[in-house]
Amino acid sequence: MGTASGSKPLRFRLATTADIPAMSAIRLAVAENVLSDPGRVTWQMYEDYLDKLGRGWVCEADEGIIGLSYADNTDGSIWALFVQPGQEGRGAGKALLRLAVDWLFAQGWKELKLGTAANTRADRFYAAQGWQRGAMKNAIEVEYRLSR
Repeated sequence: MGTASGSKPLRFRLATTADIPAMSAIRLAVAENVLSDPGRVTWQMYEDYLDKLGRGWVCEADEGIIGLSYADNTDGSIWALFVQPGQEGRGAGKALLRLAVDWLFAQGWKELKLGTAANTRADRFYAAQGWQRGAMKNAIEVEYRLSR
């Protein structure tokens, strides 16, 4: 899955506990959808979404882990999708999103949801992937839905 012209293939796999430091570093490095309180996303949350509450995936390249996604099976949502700054445009985000979406649909969900900061690259990304933009959830975040 996933290779941009001139670059080496990307590898996708289920995330493990050993990946949490790299995933957390990516989450904290993003320029958009920045956590106002980085302590809100804990090690335990990363661990719980690995298998207990959902499923997580990582994208690896020669540089190491460059992206992550998490699907939340408790509410049919995308809990996280992030690509390391500077690694965008290689197809990692699209493939990671597809893994999470396919898994949630396989779990029986008919409609998926997510929230992202409005008027950002992520906002445009989800619209381009076929998600339906909805109402603002609050002053910052817009809701998206995807039906099977």
